[in-house]
Amino acid sequence: MSSQRSYLLLQGVCSPFFSVLADHLISRGHQVVKLNFNVGDQLYWRTKAPSYNWRGKLEDLPEFVAGIWQRHGITDQILFGDCRPVHQDIIQKARSNSIRNHVFEEGYLRPYWITLEQEGVNANSMLPRNSDWYLQAANYVPRSSSPKHKIASAFNTRALHDVAYHLGGALNPVLFPHYKTHAALTAPQEYLGYLWRFARLRNCKKRDEEKIKKLLESGRRYFFLPLQLNGDFQVRQHSAFGDMNELMTYVSETFALHAPKDAMLVFKNHPLDMGITPHAQDVETIIKHYNLQNRILYLETGNLNQLVHHSEGLITLNSTCGHVSLAANKPTIALANAIYSMPGLTHQGSLESFWYTPQAPDPEVVDAFRRVLTHTVQVNGGFYTPDGIELAVRNSVSLLEAEQSPLEQLLCQIPESLCALS
Repeated sequence: MSSQRSYLLLQGVCSPFFSVLADHLISRGHQVVKLNFNVGDQLYWRTKAPSYNWRGKLEDLPEFVAGIWQRHGITDQILFGDCRPVHQDIIQKARSNSIRNHVFEEGYLRPYWITLEQEGVNANSMLPRNSDWYLQAANYVPRSSSPKHKIASAFNTRALHDVAYHLGGALNPVLFPHYKTHAALTAPQEYLGYLWRFARLRNCKKRDEEKIKKLLESGRRYFFLPLQLNGDFQVRQHSAFGDMNELMTYVSETFALHAPKDAMLVFKNHPLDMGITPHAQDVETIIKHYNLQNRILYLETGNLNQLVHHSEGLITLNSTCGHVSLAANKPTIALANAIYSMPGLTHQGSLESFWYTPQAPDPEVVDAFRRVLTHTVQVNGGFYTPDGIELAVRNSVSLLEAEQSPLEQLLCQIPESLCALS
């Protein structure tokens, strides 16, 4: 049993995950305090641990939180998403006060993992960008990178939690008048978009299946770009592109100028896209502008693994699809700051060179990278179903209690500065 700690829980995921986690920490003798930023946060705080409600302006939040730190002797903060406006300043100030930040996020290696890192995730992660380091670190971690337990799909449960959380948000203007969502769109806008898109998906799926069948039967080689969500922080804060239309336009221009004339470029929409952005129309405009008739294919749906498997390579900003491509030993290029963007994994040349000489990943580096990830920053479990939450909480607690995380231990054993630069 570790020494008693005092945890401040900030904003969590739209589910009971933080409440279940809090009860588990309390049962182990720790103190837990919660800070709510909106009505949804209040609704999902289903434990007797004390909580505070922040109804003020964002610029006054750090001083308010500092009072909680002092009042409760806070040693650790737990939060979901380090790029949310309500978290950014608090994370920085916590570090200067020797308070440890534990950041949860959706799993890098989905669907049976969630992410838990200290101080930051994704582009803010402490994970090295040095393939030699992973090759050495892999000697200190278990051979297998497979999850011990697989959990059922959580889409319907996740949707119900999301609706419940945001229905409570209807009272935010009264109870939390200064709260502004981190999302690019409001919940009603998102739901209307989802209803419109999902109503059309059955027809889209049939049509796309025919398109994919025709493509594969033709034997034409193609490069694959699965789209990310425009509102994703990985796009908004960790890339040079404002949205997917900018990305598609840039990639299509280099494809038109530099790719082999017999090659195709395939775009596939994100499965959780809200249908508000007219990607299909944007692609038609791109095709006409760059004279790419019969060389670009746009899909609303499609089997990701199948499309990756038959492709010449994958283009992405920093999507988790990059992990799928690397696991399939496919050339992959990341056009933004991704945790897997390094020699031995991704193409290190320009996008122009990728079309003719795409660099395939080194299977040994891929294996080492995935093993280190699952040992250090991936937690088997989920955020939404009862079984997934129970598993994730059970597997997270030892990491939250540790004086050093598994990643920090490896960084001490193998300082990155001692590894030859790749």
